[in-house]
Amino acid sequence: MSGMLQGKKGLVVGIANDQSIAYGCAQVFRAEGADLALTYVNEKAKSYIEPLRDQLGAEVFEPCDVRENGQIEALFAKIEEHWGKLDFLLHSVAFAPREELHGRVIDCSQEGFDMAMNVSCHSFLSMARHAEPLMVDGGALMTMSYYGAEKVVDHYNLMGPVKAALEASVRYMATELGPQGIRVYALSPGPVPTRAASGIDRFDELMEAAAARAPRHALVTIEQVGALAAFLASDKATGMTGNVVYVDNGYNVRG
Repeated sequence: MSGMLQGKKGLVVGIANDQSIAYGCAQVFRAEGADLALTYVNEKAKSYIEPLRDQLGAEVFEPCDVRENGQIEALFAKIEEHWGKLDFLLHSVAFAPREELHGRVIDCSQEGFDMAMNVSCHSFLSMARHAEPLMVDGGALMTMSYYGAEKVVDHYNLMGPVKAALEASVRYMATELGPQGIRVYALSPGPVPTRAASGIDRFDELMEAAAARAPRHALVTIEQVGALAAFLASDKATGMTGNVVYVDNGYNVRG
């Protein structure tokens, strides 16, 4: 029986290892029949991701450090050359300098703020711009947010305003791209023990508090996030766009 993404072409950006949310999503995309393109941030990271590329049968495997001029353009040129189209994109990229992430928001430097916004938010806008002409049959653009964009979460600090900007961008992108049949979503998982999240101060405490607070009293898994992403990438979700979609075992409903 074919999966709900059979025949679709998808780009997954942000896999660091087999614990990454992006990897959990890629696994479900592939299981549902999608052909995948993957990226790696640099040569050091490449060796960790190559076995995952082989496991997923990714047809395109290209470098993409969003801070480097020309790499996003080269990535989409490769996708155009190989497939000539793109059906969905998952953007799971975020970064803030450690000293900025651990400090007060009002104490962050301009350089640190600019870097966090560029990597975590503007890169999604840039990828959307390059994906637009390849989404000839419409498509779906997805990024990763967190509840700290909506409410203050202790120790989330600078990433709160950055993710808030990302969520606002999703709404504007959905409005601008809707006429082309391109849908845009922010997935908002609860805390997941990834390498990127480990940079947040006292992250273990944050996970414990989230599990205790969530109605289901558990953390979500990368596979659960992947199942939601696959649904949003599919034709079953064509009536939705511009949404922040929570997948956090109900954590966000607790005031």
